[in-house]
Amino acid sequence: MKLTVIGGGSTYTPELVDGLARAHAALPVSELVLADPDARRLELVGGLAARMLARAGHPARVVTTGDLDAAVADAAIVLIQLRVGGQAARHVDETLPAACGCVGQETTGAGGLAKALRTVPVVLHIAGRVAARAPHAWIIDFTNPVGIVTRALLDAGHRAVGLCNVAIGFQRRAAALLDVPPDRVGLGHAGLNHLTWVRSVLLDGHDVLPDLLERHPGDLAAICGLPAPVPAGARRRPVLLPALLLRARPRRRGAARRAVAGR
Repeated sequence: MKLTVIGGGSTYTPELVDGLARAHAALPVSELVLADPDARRLELVGGLAARMLARAGHPARVVTTGDLDAAVADAAIVLIQLRVGGQAARHVDETLPAACGCVGQETTGAGGLAKALRTVPVVLHIAGRVAARAPHAWIIDFTNPVGIVTRALLDAGHRAVGLCNVAIGFQRRAAALLDVPPDRVGLGHAGLNHLTWVRSVLLDGHDVLPDLLERHPGDLAAICGLPAPVPAGARRRPVLLPALLLRARPRRRGAARRAVAGR
């Protein structure tokens, strides 16, 4: 199986490679292609990826390229993880709205819209090349704002799914607090990245979120980015817990506290 990563020079790529090495039996990748316009980053990350796979005994061949068509040709999966405008654009997306008292985030609010306007045309161009060179490939979008970008791909008729690590990150942390394997824990999760809420934490099918709130209010507050533990009076009421608190001015954070408190 050929798996192509667009944005292969990203610092997220080694984490992806580690996952591929661990999941070799379930996802038998024989060729990993890392595509990126930044040749220096690609050389560094590509070399690291090859060493990681070799150390894990993984047989996949690692290929690096700046040629988009060559990268996606005959791929089974094309994963897109890119940031149009780089970190400089992200800085503006996340600080300018916050200076006006609004949410400053790369997936929601004014910052999310700005990133979508920069990103969607680029991703659709890449998807067009995938359709031409690998018409049966699945596109996996890991590019924010994931909800908007994935919707654009689907509306354009592409075979695509979007991924966000917020839900699984919360699930793993909840499992650690419960001291159980992650596969025993499920979430009642609602919203769009990065504006999601945990409605329930299911241990073997039973909701234990109220118990977690009673036993670990400070830990859950830290996981969610809340400035203070969940109020004691809210812990036995129906509650929505923010999976990731958006960057905003302090007065905006009060809305999140009120939601957690059930007010």
